[in-house]
Amino acid sequence: MSQRPEPSASAGALALALILAGCASSPPTPEADGPSEASVEALACTLRSNCVNSTGGGNAGPLRFVGSPEQAMAALQATLATLAEVQVVRSEPLRLETVFTTLLGFRDQVDFRIDPQARRIDYRSRSMFGLFDFGKNRSRMQDVVARFEKQG
Repeated sequence: MSQRPEPSASAGALALALILAGCASSPPTPEADGPSEASVEALACTLRSNCVNSTGGGNAGPLRFVGSPEQAMAALQATLATLAEVQVVRSEPLRLETVFTTLLGFRDQVDFRIDPQARRIDYRSRSMFGLFDFGKNRSRMQDVVARFEKQG
């Protein structure tokens, strides 16, 4: 019969040190050009046929900004002020919730989130009624992005 050697105290201490070092590491930071995990989760589209967002691919890009988050929010609000069909429902320093009403009376919820580290404003635009939006949310957000970029 072969006997296994007893683990030494130093091997146990080393294992414990490695475990504790793993627990003490800092959380990963979001990539500078990608959305944060919080934005991805909060702005997810549950139904792609009536929703578009900037965090899930699909050719819908975020609004990029330079300067401070306060300047980005001011530019976003100025952009939205150029659109007659929008109503601001809730405004916070890094979030803006709006409702757009179409000429036919359909209402779409559009949420914006500012990511200061990545210097981007992510969004989700979704219909509040019906399973299909016939591309309205995508075309609206393309228009908002273009207007925002003209603001400078």
